[in-house]
Amino acid sequence: MKGSDFVIRKGTWVKIEQQVLDNTQRAPQLPDDTKKVPFIMWTKGFLVEDAEMKGDATVETLTGRQVSGTLMEVEPSYEHDYGSYIPELIRIGKDLRKELWGGDING
Repeated sequence: MKGSDFVIRKGTWVKIEQQVLDNTQRAPQLPDDTKKVPFIMWTKGFLVEDAEMKGDATVETLTGRQVSGTLMEVEPSYEHDYGSYIPELIRIGKDLRKELWGGDING
């Protein structure tokens, strides 16, 4: 450890960051603004050993892979959504259930 007073314990759910490609390794057909930045991967998992924020860390993912990177966040949540209310998504779900299982989805 680097001497920090705040150590994140082994087994804690965290998010790490790993640079996969630097900007010079990006594909030439990408838009210019994309080519200027490195390609970064974020992975969530359980710490394999105690670690410090912004320090090196290894996690075990829910699928059992071990991935190493820089510790970025403790107990991250899932923050994605499908945006504002989209009526088509409601109908698609209802129609799909009806098609897969037949009849009224409520009975």
